[in-house]
Amino acid sequence: MQHAMTVGAVTWDITSWPPIDEETRPFGQRLLDWAADGNGAGPRLCLVRGAEGSGKSRLLAWFLAGTIDRPGVTVHATVPSEGLTAESFAWELGRQLGYGPLSPARLLDQVALDERPLLLLVPDLHRSGAGAADLPTGAPETLVAEVLEPLLTLPHVRAAVEVGESGLLTADRAEVVDLGDSAGAPRAGETPYPELLAVVPHTSDDRPDWSQAPDAVRRHILDAALRADDEGAAVRDLLTDPGFLVHGSAAALTAALADARIPVPGRLREVWRRAAPELTAYHTNSAERAALLHTAAVGTDPALTEYLQPLAERHWWTAVWARPGLAVTALALVPGEERRVLAADATGRPRMYDLDSGASAGAVGGGAGSPSSFVRPRSVAPRDARSVLMFDRSDALLPLVPEDDPTAAIVLGHIAEHHGSAALAEEESQVSALGSGGPQRPYAVVGDRSGAVHVWSLSEYQDTPRSCHVHEQPVTAVTCVDTADGLTLTFSAASDGSVRLWETASAEPMPVPVQQRRYLVTALAAADTPVGPVLAVAWSDGELHLWHVLSGEVRVLPLLRPCDALSLTPGGLLLIGDPEGLYAVQLRPDALREP
Repeated sequence: MQHAMTVGAVTWDITSWPPIDEETRPFGQRLLDWAADGNGAGPRLCLVRGAEGSGKSRLLAWFLAGTIDRPGVTVHATVPSEGLTAESFAWELGRQLGYGPLSPARLLDQVALDERPLLLLVPDLHRSGAGAADLPTGAPETLVAEVLEPLLTLPHVRAAVEVGESGLLTADRAEVVDLGDSAGAPRAGETPYPELLAVVPHTSDDRPDWSQAPDAVRRHILDAALRADDEGAAVRDLLTDPGFLVHGSAAALTAALADARIPVPGRLREVWRRAAPELTAYHTNSAERAALLHTAAVGTDPALTEYLQPLAERHWWTAVWARPGLAVTALALVPGEERRVLAADATGRPRMYDLDSGASAGAVGGGAGSPSSFVRPRSVAPRDARSVLMFDRSDALLPLVPEDDPTAAIVLGHIAEHHGSAALAEEESQVSALGSGGPQRPYAVVGDRSGAVHVWSLSEYQDTPRSCHVHEQPVTAVTCVDTADGLTLTFSAASDGSVRLWETASAEPMPVPVQQRRYLVTALAAADTPVGPVLAVAWSDGELHLWHVLSGEVRVLPLLRPCDALSLTPGGLLLIGDPEGLYAVQLRPDALREP
């Protein structure tokens, strides 16, 4: 794939940038001149050098501040690298570029396919690395070799990188901005463990209060513990303290827990690994970190779950149960069964699960009907606990009904036949998505490749559905909900990243998308909650957005893994399914309408 730098040869006047002192001004102008040369003629790497305290990081921060809302230049990502390993750096860069947290290899593949001319800022590369010094994760050179050097081989990537006085990255064919010497303060990262621990406040029961500890202590104390000559006692104290797991440096914890030589309590290593890509996000506060770590622990490490629960319950969402290992491809609430959810697994078998505990509640139809061993449902629309319409990976609608219910066979069979005939007559009418309604009234919502959405009642026979051409691109996900005031709201997503709302009694959908992003929607769910209708949207970049329809407020819930299936109950219980399991998260409904 060919890429071209589109900024062009421009000159920026330094006086239009934020104020800068006279001593730093020449360095600022050199950085501006490098960044302005976006036609590919000049170096794509700018090395920012200098001694400790010489103003390197301030220079990059000044440049970044000046690019905000400035036409002609976009800094696509800024990743401060102190304490990051190659992996945690890749997670954060992937997040900022809009891919979600990815491994270094997958990140490089994604950047190679990205059509944008990318400009990156990397402060503090020389301070990167975490964990034991004798492992690759502890050396900045690993991040350089595994991520930065491969990135800079891509012709559409440019980067300004702070390297201190190190020799990281070759200066050949690079612009060099060298701020020279300056007497700097000693780094906090070299302070011994006992001195750092001594400044941590304690609770009334004499436990370290990490929520009140200085930020520099939280960032550096685990590295200091790894250096301590105490046979690992300090490290054990930190890793067995739930407060430190929530407030300590997530990047340092990730590196330490990746070292198999360090003994850890319970299944902490497995739990942390599951949550680490999101725990290391800069936007994640302590309440959300507690909720994320608790979510990863539920169903895996009972003791850690119990310790973290009081911290997690302070957040606006909290995991309540999990079924690790249950590979879920489709989810739907079952009309007439208020405490049951239907889930289809990777083998194609639909089963019922209890909403309160996640325990198995039997097969659909009690075994009266069973799908062919070749059926692999992508989504389902239940009529009741015995009958279900399935959208198979072969792009066909298939009814599953018991032999003693001819009405269900007629209703579901007609819908499947209607869309099968339409697809034969016109390729664009081929079904591309299937969704359902809530637990009160059974619906099948069908989306097709033309962008049309079709709503069927499953409780009674309909000759034709209510239909509307909602999108210009193929529909990828659909759902609907009945509201307390008698409306039926249909939500749909298309392959162009648009999410739209259509009230089925109206002729036209809402004129503008509910959301429009450059990512794909992987699942939708909706419910009429105590605070009104709420839409849950899972995106391919690992975010789950909760849209409060009446206020327009959107809350973001980070996902631990890519989501394949969603359901939302009227009580605010969100069910999330993926290839690694099924878990339930309780939302605090009043928080959904808060800005």
